[in-house]
Amino acid sequence: MSYASDSTTTHPRTGRTLQLARFAAVIAWSVSSRLLSASSARGITNRFNMEAWRPLLSALFLLFLLAVGFLLLEILARRPASFRSVLGLPKRPTWGREWLTGAALGWGMVVFAVLPMALAGSLHFTFWTEPGTLRLVVINLLTFAAETLAIEVIFRGYPFRCLIDGIGSTGATVVMSIFFGLAQAAINGASLAGILIAILMGIFLSVAWLRTHGLWLAWGMHFAWNTSMGMLFGLPVSGNVGSSVLVQTIATGRRWLTGGRYGPEASWGMAIALFAGLIVLIRVTRDYAWNYTHAPIVAGGYPMEAQPPAAHTAMEQSQQNRPPALVQILPSSPEGRSAGDPPDA
Repeated sequence: MSYASDSTTTHPRTGRTLQLARFAAVIAWSVSSRLLSASSARGITNRFNMEAWRPLLSALFLLFLLAVGFLLLEILARRPASFRSVLGLPKRPTWGREWLTGAALGWGMVVFAVLPMALAGSLHFTFWTEPGTLRLVVINLLTFAAETLAIEVIFRGYPFRCLIDGIGSTGATVVMSIFFGLAQAAINGASLAGILIAILMGIFLSVAWLRTHGLWLAWGMHFAWNTSMGMLFGLPVSGNVGSSVLVQTIATGRRWLTGGRYGPEASWGMAIALFAGLIVLIRVTRDYAWNYTHAPIVAGGYPMEAQPPAAHTAMEQSQQNRPPALVQILPSSPEGRSAGDPPDA
């Protein structure tokens, strides 16, 4: 995007600066929205004694604030937008299949990383069937759905697109993936291995957006990733064990295999799973990349429709204005002569 100071000279650097300024404003709004949503959810849950609902309310408030702020920025830029577009959830016939494809990828990569632990006998399970467990399961599922969408909107949604406009898709992927890894360290206390794997995961999810120009696939993958790891296998999700409701698992063994207290997201198996998953992702999104990311082919050059000569056009118009000529059809005689032929001598 470029801006011109006159009719003949453009300044790409000025356009890039404005895009980067817009990206900085979006990031500032995202951070402020996260703090405000957490504070609001804490106040409401403390007031009504709803501690179990606090993460879900915080994620829902965050999504609302993000959508409102991003939409206002688009309005100020005088560009038509909707809540769906700024959240990165375009309405199209394949959205459900994209989400399920992402969920299958997320579940498969977690299984790929957890299977070596199970085969090595490093996993020790404990099952919980206390009253109220089903309610907590439903709350956690809703929380995972809202939280993972909010994370994708921040790191692969509108801010990501603003950064692409400023420095290109490759640079934006690298920058946002590094931010994603550092955020894991700041919020969850990730180790160096956890940060590196988070950066790999950020690259994977950024490629998912670049291949589909939507967050359906990335959201499905992130949701299934967290749900499988935390609720199905009972393992820590980025160091957090609060989502283990039905199953709680203790992983013993070497840290490169189990990830230690941080969970599988700091293990070598997860790094390998991400590399393998990236290859699968590129293969299964070929149709989406063609349908949703390639610009439509527009014919170039000069028009090739030759106009008819003026004399020919005038002749056609004169013929159209004249009444049709009458045609007389004479009957045939039985002997094969025409009725107008002279008699035989």
